[in-house]
Amino acid sequence: MNNRIKWGILGNATIARKCVIPAIGRSANGRVHAIASRKPRETEAIAVQYNVSNIYSQYESLLDDDQIDAVYIPLPNHLHKAWTIRALKSGKHVLCEKPLACNAAEAVEMGQVAKKTGLHLMEGLMYRFHPRSRHIHQMVCRGKIGTPRLVRTSFCFRMEEDVLEKKENVRLKKRGGGALLDVGCYGVSVARWMMGQDPESVQATAHYNSEGVDIHAAGVLHFRNGSLATVEASFVSSLQQTYSVIGEDGSIELPHNAFIPWEEDAAYVYRGRNEDVGRQEIVPGTDEYRLMVEHFSEAVINGTPPEVQVQDSIQNMRVLDALAESARSGSMVAISEKRIQNRSA
Repeated sequence: MNNRIKWGILGNATIARKCVIPAIGRSANGRVHAIASRKPRETEAIAVQYNVSNIYSQYESLLDDDQIDAVYIPLPNHLHKAWTIRALKSGKHVLCEKPLACNAAEAVEMGQVAKKTGLHLMEGLMYRFHPRSRHIHQMVCRGKIGTPRLVRTSFCFRMEEDVLEKKENVRLKKRGGGALLDVGCYGVSVARWMMGQDPESVQATAHYNSEGVDIHAAGVLHFRNGSLATVEASFVSSLQQTYSVIGEDGSIELPHNAFIPWEEDAAYVYRGRNEDVGRQEIVPGTDEYRLMVEHFSEAVINGTPPEVQVQDSIQNMRVLDALAESARSGSMVAISEKRIQNRSA
């Protein structure tokens, strides 16, 4: 394999057109070789813009293209498992949009196929590749704020009333939809990452639409050392896209571009233990999607493990499963390996 891999894109989702295809086009070690879309005419403009030579009307045709090294899957959540497994069995490495699957059992099965085929599978948690995210994580790991005791996370936005009423948006579908999966996955991920451990139990509450899909949810993660994290996810509130990490000796707070700062300069505020006013730090803007696809391409080229491991994504799904169960039952839910095995059976 040379120093530039060839990508195939399964689907013409907005996230692909707006973020990932442009990121691959700007990357130093990859290019988009093909796009597959059920509506190929709608794909022509983006294909011309990024000099994509192949447009397929069937996903299977793209997977049969032997020139493709890696596939990006931005399909609806309920299609992640099936098409990831088909791509892996076709000999393609897979970068799959978040959340990796609809539940932990699906994620386990996907991971097993990746292991069996010897191919890379990575969830597209782009925020982890932004220099601000990495710098904050290093600060926490090096004890800059002492032991982290509380992580507050919020990713919320408001859908228009007609969208909520029609329930045609894929986020509002029973299979694979809901605020917890769509945006709560970020909060769970950053909480686990900053804490450096997995929670042992969770509590949650949610409001559901008439189809039984959660559109407004909040949860608490309980960690073994007594630390806590809160996760807010919503389709019915104004924009919230932020997190804070509060330790014994200080805190780090982000503005409302915490997960997707685009390419603007990215700020955070550090406050010491007893400081009322903190110090703002600025990290130069960059394209976190480009950094993510370059990292994945490098892993494919060099045969090195991708930074976001499948087991990490499985653990994230376990917590999301537990939050969903807690919201439904109204009870605290413990997280255990046995719960996955039972659901996988």
